[in-house]
Amino acid sequence: MASLNSPNSTPYCPTFAIRETTHHKKMASLDTPNHSFSITETTVQSFFRSISTKETSFNGFHFSPPRYSTSTLSSPLCTFSPTPSLHTVTPDTSYKCLSSVLKKDGQILAIAISNGIIYTGSDTNLIRIWKLPEFAECGVLKTKACTVVALAVSRERLFAACGDTKIRVWQRTWDGTLKHVKLATIPTTGGYVRRYISGKDKMMRHTGPITSLAINTSDNILYSASLDRTVKVWRISDLKCIENIPAHSQPINAIIVADDGILYTASDDATVRVWRRNFSRGEWPHSLMVTLPAKSSPVKTLTLTADGGVLYGGCTDGYIYYWFKGWLSGQLQYGGALQGHTHAVMCLASVSNYVISGSADSSCRVWTREQDGQHVCLAVLLGHRGPIRCLTAFLGHSGEEVEDGCTICTGSLDGVLKVWRLTRTKSASGNYVKNDCFGLDDGV
Repeated sequence: MASLNSPNSTPYCPTFAIRETTHHKKMASLDTPNHSFSITETTVQSFFRSISTKETSFNGFHFSPPRYSTSTLSSPLCTFSPTPSLHTVTPDTSYKCLSSVLKKDGQILAIAISNGIIYTGSDTNLIRIWKLPEFAECGVLKTKACTVVALAVSRERLFAACGDTKIRVWQRTWDGTLKHVKLATIPTTGGYVRRYISGKDKMMRHTGPITSLAINTSDNILYSASLDRTVKVWRISDLKCIENIPAHSQPINAIIVADDGILYTASDDATVRVWRRNFSRGEWPHSLMVTLPAKSSPVKTLTLTADGGVLYGGCTDGYIYYWFKGWLSGQLQYGGALQGHTHAVMCLASVSNYVISGSADSSCRVWTREQDGQHVCLAVLLGHRGPIRCLTAFLGHSGEEVEDGCTICTGSLDGVLKVWRLTRTKSASGNYVKNDCFGLDDGV
């Protein structure tokens, strides 16, 4: 394939070492400290968000038995089953693991979905392509740098942030078969040299590893966040960096953009910041609107509901804090916190009225927001043997009108990619039955 780099080329592979940090601050309802994990890069003085080494052993992660917010049973780490098994969670909810895939790519670090295609990145130089609904691998892209830490797709373009602080761009075509044509690597070498000579090199390139990507489709711009505490703004039409935002005092872990153009950034400084684009010709088009505190806990991941009405932030204390959107654009009001995870929340996704969270406690939780604004935990998905680093979700139906649910794809530092199907069955009255009893995966 013309878009793939030469297989003989040597990828850029930095070396990483694990460092565990314990947060001694406890929430009032918790009885043991929670742990978060950061990575020290030994080849350059920078840090990756929640990424560990290629080592297959997870001895560095000290897991405690899962604690749940309601009464339930615990089970040991699960073994793989060759066939999917069905589990009843509540009288109206059931789920099953549809697929478990283990490649020799090491840890799964990034997932993106678009038009029935799923992309996964790992700590190798490979981006694997999967086709839905059968979840069959249909291609592989190679980069010159290993460790694909973030992925984003928009308007048939794939953006991949790698461990060398650069972003690779592919154009997706559907000429009979699915193809990807390599467009560019940004920032370009020539542009960087010119900026370096003029003293503006920090404007157009990150000095630390990239942690997250987000796309503003209406304005046709790409955002990249980094542990260098800045957010870069890229114009997609010519792939040039048009703005540098010194967003936080600590490393930035996640960014997300709402449909109205509001940018949200999450950081180790235990805050979420809200930014508005002013469309001015000044040097700083983005201005800070408000800073949201997260109870003194570093914020690792963000997600928004489809209508942008609720913002969720997953933190290292195991809580998921959420804010409701006010009448004014960018105005948010604190709503509460979801408790259940025992370790850092590393990834979040939202689809319809579902919120899915993945944690360093190796579990994935599925929440639903009821009409009264309250959240109910529908399921606790167990099966991974390492921290869940990334996930995505999409709506799916079994063909029966009485059923509703979603499909979830989870990637873990154990190197396993799992696909889950959660189904809710409506009662005769058309409502879902609330129940606080959770079913645990005991054989997938």
